[in-house]
Amino acid sequence: MPSMGAPRAAAIYARISSDPAETRAGVDRQRRDCRAEADRLGWPVAEEYVDNDVSAYSGKPRPEYQRLLADIDAGAIDAVVVWHQDRLHRQPIELEEFFQITDRAGVSSNVRSVTGNADFGTGDGILVARIMGAVAANESASKSRRIRRKKEELAAAGLPVTGGRRPFGYTRDQLHIEPVEADIVRDLVRRFLAGDSVKSLTQWLADTDVPTTGGGEWRTTTVRQILTSPRIAGLMEHRGQVVGPAAWPAIVTEDEHRRIVAAFSTRKRSGRRSPQRYLLSGGLLRCGKCGARLYSTPRDGRRRYGCLKGPDHGGCGRLFITAEPLEVLVSDSVLYRLDTPELTLAINAQAEADDRAREVADVIEATQNRMDELAQMYALGEVSRREFVSMRASIVQQQQGAERRLASLTRTDALASLSTTGQSIRETWHELNLARQQAIITALVTAVTIGPGTPGARGLDPSRVTIEWRV
Repeated sequence: MPSMGAPRAAAIYARISSDPAETRAGVDRQRRDCRAEADRLGWPVAEEYVDNDVSAYSGKPRPEYQRLLADIDAGAIDAVVVWHQDRLHRQPIELEEFFQITDRAGVSSNVRSVTGNADFGTGDGILVARIMGAVAANESASKSRRIRRKKEELAAAGLPVTGGRRPFGYTRDQLHIEPVEADIVRDLVRRFLAGDSVKSLTQWLADTDVPTTGGGEWRTTTVRQILTSPRIAGLMEHRGQVVGPAAWPAIVTEDEHRRIVAAFSTRKRSGRRSPQRYLLSGGLLRCGKCGARLYSTPRDGRRRYGCLKGPDHGGCGRLFITAEPLEVLVSDSVLYRLDTPELTLAINAQAEADDRAREVADVIEATQNRMDELAQMYALGEVSRREFVSMRASIVQQQQGAERRLASLTRTDALASLSTTGQSIRETWHELNLARQQAIITALVTAVTIGPGTPGARGLDPSRVTIEWRV
């Protein structure tokens, strides 16, 4: 153990977990009091380490605390001042780790707290610290159990769990709609079902200066959470499961919520990560030689689509086509198609598609209910594990099939949003974001097959392109 001496580089550690009632000392107060204590001791402060809104009991990473341990171990810090011992630890295992690191670095005697209850330099002090740590851990566990029971009671009553950040679209009490934000939520849902990507929606919110409830920047994760939240459909969620209707009003319909969830579920399972610069992505293009899908394959700075060989692609590797002229041809064909009588009939059939979507949504709900019943039967010992696994696999297969059907029905939303003609859309086509263009094309086109090219030919030969229309 290194020899002890007067500290040359003291650290201040401060932490505060989420505390709407402000019953604990704030970080600024902790830092101020710790600096005063360091001055009293004559310890020069070299660094401050602050973890905000992180509980020491929760087990979540505390990056600044971990940085403090690393600096102590490396010899950069030789003293620590905290406001109270429980700011450092509320779990015995963390306390023991701290003992080991400070003892190895020879700084155990240089740990102080403003409240005077930290003394890691003596055996009695360590014993007291361990007892206090055990008491703090028990207090946190009891508090966690009380909070969990309270949340379960609120969930059973369909009431919101208050505290934390205000949900977008609702007032602070979470029981009433915030009209302006609710209109934005409806617009997000409409745009998403019409084909906009989460990324483009996030950019739209930022470009139109829509404020977040927390005052920060819009992120794709935030927009995804808003879209998929059962809350906006007036549903109560508890531990990841919808448990019934909520006490607050809905912003969108349950049918819209189910279609959004189904769309996200389908995209997640398919693992689609197509480059956003390519309009005809997502398996729309097919090789006329072998039937495999075409992939984006840039070469020498030029965008191309190509048939690729290999176990991950399974193509012949003998067909390529330049992206831009093909995208122009398909886009023009789609815009022309928008003026045909067939498309008018398809748009008029939107109501029928909505009815089918509701029927499929009911099937999804029924399969989820069966899943819950099966889990209950297994918990009660009414079915064996083998029976449970077999029956669950069958239900999951039915549920995923229904989710795929529901997601496919959302393609008609892209058509329903087109209340104009192909001619007028042509004028604004390049103003639409890529996701909306892709959604319109996918709503009309099942596949585009590319035939072999003629050696030495310049430009795109339209006869190479065969479009299979969905409507």
